[in-house]
Amino acid sequence: MAGSRRELIQMTEEEVRHFIEEQKSLQVSCIGVDGWPHLTTLWFAVVDEKIVFETYTRSQKILNLHRNPNITVLLEDGLVYEKLRGVMIKGVALLDDKPENVEKYAKAVMIRNQPEYGEEILAEAAKQMSLKRTAVIVEPKEIISWDHTKLGGTY
Repeated sequence: MAGSRRELIQMTEEEVRHFIEEQKSLQVSCIGVDGWPHLTTLWFAVVDEKIVFETYTRSQKILNLHRNPNITVLLEDGLVYEKLRGVMIKGVALLDDKPENVEKYAKAVMIRNQPEYGEEILAEAAKQMSLKRTAVIVEPKEIISWDHTKLGGTY
């Protein structure tokens, strides 16, 4: 039986940063009240080297994270096995519902994902959004990455 190829496909810290910058959608998993994973997809930004997103304060994600702050996020791409790449981050969700902080994070997410609207319009939208939303800052505890392109198509 062949040994593990885990080390061969693991990304460097720089590759992880670059990969995260390339992605648009973040898959977010937390634990629901019934004990099952609650999985959703959101836009995100990187602020102070941490993944952040914001969502409605009354959303199921925020209710779940108040009960249990453990969170796993996933960024991935590739449509065939030999091109699969991904980064999974296991961490703790830091929740911030102070409007001035939520506004900062919301603006970062919108500028990253909708720059065509311009900073002035997005700043005003972020200000309005901050009144009913909570920011989630992912404090990483473990980062797992893979890049099957490093194997050169061989297995």
